[in-house]
Parts: sequence; C-alpha cells; structure tokens
Amino acid sequence: MKWSALLPLIALSVATAVPVSAETSVKPGINEKFLDPELKVDEWLQRFEVESREVFHAREAVLQACGVKPGMRVADIGAGTGLYTRLFANSVGEKGWVYAVDINPAFLQHIQARAKQEGQNHVSSVLCPEDSVTLPPGSIDLAFVCDTYHHFEYPKSTLASILSALKPGGQFIVVDFIRIEGESSDWTLNHVRAGEEVFRQEIVDAGFKFVGRETVAGLEENYCLRFEKPAE
Repeated sequence: MKWSALLPLIALSVATAVPVSAETSVKPGINEKFLDPELKVDEWLQRFEVESREVFHAREAVLQACGVKPGMRVADIGAGTGLYTRLFANSVGEKGWVYAVDINPAFLQHIQARAKQEGQNHVSSVLCPEDSVTLPPGSIDLAFVCDTYHHFEYPKSTLASILSALKPGGQFIVVDFIRIEGESSDWTLNHVRAGEEVFRQEIVDAGFKFVGRETVAGLEENYCLRFEKPAE
C-alpha cells in the first residue's frame, strides 16, 4: 500500500517535521530511531510484539486496567506497531473510535493496513510532531501512553496537548519502566531519563489530577499510573 493512499485517513499536523514549541528538549536524540524515514516496521514487530516484552505479555491485564468501554474515544499515543490500538478498537466497538498517534509514517501505514485487514473501520492514524498529539480539543475520553512517556522529548508541550484533547473528567493512563538507581538495569538507567515520582510530578504540574497507581498482573518492570483531567 502506498503512503499517499492513506492521506485521507491521517490527520497531519501543519508542521510534522519539527517541533513547534519553544520548549527545550529534555533528552535530545531519544527519538532518532523513530524519526528515521527508512524505519522498517517488521524489525519493530519482532521487538514490540513478542512474549518476552512485558507489556505485550500482560496486554490483556493492561487493557482491563484502562477501563475502556464501548463507545469511548481513545488515543493510543506513541502507537508504534499498533498492538494496543487493535485491542482498544475491539473494546470500544463500532460506536467508539481509536486514534493511533505516532511520529513515524511507516508505523501509521502499518496500523491502517492492519485495521483494514481486521475490519476495524473505526481507527484513524494521526501523524504528529514531537511536541503535540495534534488532536482536537475535547475529542477523547482516554489517552494511553505505554512505554512512551520517557520518549516525550518536549513533555510540557506534549502534556498540554493531551490535556486539551481530553474531555473534562477524561482519563490519562501512563505505563512506563520502573527506574531505580542501583536496582534497574543499565539499559533502563541510561535510556529512561527519570523515575516514576519525577514523571508523576511532571504530569500533575501540567494540570492533571493523580488518581492512583493501578495494580496490573504481569507488570514487574513497569508501573501503571492513572490521571484525570479535572472537570471544568
């Protein structure tokens, strides 16, 4: 399938190539691999959708923790290969909608082709810059970010766009790696810029209400946090 054939299905930002905010990057280069125009989806499928990856193995438990219901509008932010996009699409049903949001067109092309193959006509792909999810204000009930928050190079701007996209009372679920000095792996310590408390405070400072830490069977290297957009 040609990329051009997908354009009607994809919401394009006015400036998808570069960030539009004045915010300084918190970790330059963190998304270099995902911005590669030659990104090969098959290689990432072998890394993302395998039983050895915790959030793949525990995907049903994570989905249950999200509390997705039929008719909801959900944004899978940093959708990658679309693992959770497909799960959300099944959960919200045809009366709901799922937005697969990512910074790489190749991932979105794969997601849209897979959605068509599986008859999930209520999935839209959204190509975004690094500092915004580019979703309309008040357009979603749930925003989901799995092993991607630490890839937010411009967290203040990105969080502001998520807060805007959520309806009042909308939920924000964040799954990310547990990072503890002296305990976590070298990969985690080098790759993930901060631990749970720092990320949680950043999100609260952005205007979200912290609801709680979800207990999810099968998650040992990751935590799952729930936030809410305060009612207006």
